[in-house]
Amino acid sequence: MKQGKRPTRAQKKLLINSGLNPNNWLVEKNLVHDHKLYLVHRETGKPKVIAV
Repeated sequence: MKQGKRPTRAQKKLLINSGLNPNNWLVEKNLVHDHKLYLVHRETGKPKVIAV
């Protein structure tokens, strides 16, 4: 599994709009062509996908 990266300012806005706390999530993949943002929780490692 890849390591997650800290979200950018624009990605933080997407996380807030999705009801997530950007301090708790790391970005694993950002697929612009599929309009998906793959996230992993910072503490538990639980994956999540949100539509962009």
